[in-house]
Formats: sequence, C-alpha cells, structure tokens
Amino acid sequence: MPEALRRIVVENSDVISKSWLDEVTEKRKSDYTSNISDALYHSTNQEFINVIFSSINRRGDTAEMDDFAERLINLGWPLSYITDGLQTFRRVTIDFILSQSDKVDTYEFSRILKIVEDWVEPIINQLVNQYSGSWEHTVSLQRLALQELSAPLIPVMDNITVMPLIGTIDTERAKLIMENLLEGVMKHNSEVVLIDITGVPVVDTMVAHHIIQAAEAVRLIGSTCILVGIRPEIAQTIVNLGIDLSKFPTKSSLRKGFKKALTITNREIVDLNDSKDEEITNMLDSLK
Repeated sequence: MPEALRRIVVENSDVISKSWLDEVTEKRKSDYTSNISDALYHSTNQEFINVIFSSINRRGDTAEMDDFAERLINLGWPLSYITDGLQTFRRVTIDFILSQSDKVDTYEFSRILKIVEDWVEPIINQLVNQYSGSWEHTVSLQRLALQELSAPLIPVMDNITVMPLIGTIDTERAKLIMENLLEGVMKHNSEVVLIDITGVPVVDTMVAHHIIQAAEAVRLIGSTCILVGIRPEIAQTIVNLGIDLSKFPTKSSLRKGFKKALTITNREIVDLNDSKDEEITNMLDSLK
C-alpha cells in the first residue's frame, strides 16, 4: 500500500505541485514573505516543491532538502516558511489521494494519513534540527564576539590602561570584566587602570558593587584603579544609595582621569610651545 501510494503521488506530481503552489501563494498575501520579490518567491517555491518530491521519490533521502534549507538559512528565510510549506504539502497530498477513491472508510483514511505523515515528518524533523543547529551556532559566535568586545582593556601608555564599559552590566558580564581586568593588568604591567563608565546607562547597587570588587582586586595586585565618567545623575544615585567609593579615585571624565594617572606614574603633560618660550626668555635673561 505505501509503495502504491508513493507511485500515485510521484506520477501526479504536476497536479499536486500546482495545488500546493496555489495554496502557498494565496497565504503569501498576509504572511512574512510579502516583502520578498515575486521572482525570488516563485522560484524558491518551485525549488521547494521539487525538493520535497525528490525526497519522497528517494524514500526519505534528505540530502537535497538539507542543501536547500542551508541556502534559505544563509538568506535569512524563516523556519516557518519551510514548516508551513510542508504542512500545506501534507494536506494537499492527502486531499489528492482521497479524491482518487470513490469511497474511503475511516480505517483507510487513517492508513493514508499515517503513510503521508511518514513521508513528511522526517523531513520536518531534519529541517527543524538543522535550523536550530545553525541558529545556535550563530548565536554562540555572536555571544563570543560580544564577550570579546564587552570588556576590552586598552593600553594607552606605559603602565596606564583604560577599560571602557558600554551597556548594562549583569553578573555574567561583571565576572568577565574582573577576569579581563586582572589578566590585562598583569599582562601590560599596569600601575594605573581607568575604568570608564561613561557608556553605562544605569549604575545601581549591583553595578556599583561589581565595580568596587574589580577596583579592590586591582588594588590587591599592586595597581591603582580610577573610576571615570561619573555623570551628575550617576553621582547623585551613588550618594542616595550610600555606596562608598572612597577607596579609589573618581573623576568626571576620561581626560581628568588620565591626568591623574600621569601624576600617579610621575609624569605630566607639557606644552611644548610654552617650553620654547621659556627657553628663549632664559637665554635673553642670561645675556643681560
């Protein structure tokens, strides 16, 4: 029976394909593919139905379907396009098989339904797994990229490094900040580390606690931590929360923090023009 139905379906693929294309095209008026060009949509549909019949004809071989799904993933087509298309194919195929029989009892209908399910279900499972694996891989790569960018430690001068923080700081990110901070201080032999929170939108008790922990850890390994980028509203929040930041220097801007770092490392900014004027003045004074 399954083989006989398979032969009927494959031999009448043109009729079933037309019914399938009509239904899928009709649904397009209100679904997620309405912004795709007509030419691309129709060519993709035609390839989709051909791949489905190829899989059935090859008795469940999903190699072509895998390649097709991979291309759709790379092009950004949603998984629902494939699952909806397969559900539509199942319904259209069952309707066609039933239309070929003058009389179908409940038992026969159940058998037909089960056979078509056995054709379609493995394809759906395979594609869902493939989509899930692809998206998980993509999300994993994005997470790693964000982690690398979320807590960078930048050496700006001998013994001085800067860690600019942008966005919300949660517990997981705070742990990464701590690890990068301690590792970077040792790697760059930093005497001073400036933690710039200019890009942190909210500083609450938890965020402040994480920053204090990081600064304390830096102090314990022999370096000084300067917190910079404290805006007036953040300063007010810190005061209202009763958070003690007295153990390490704070500055309102990175510029002021950098000047403080130079002082700590026994350096200063010198205006070369002023130096030249001073030298000329001293020379003229010596001639008097």
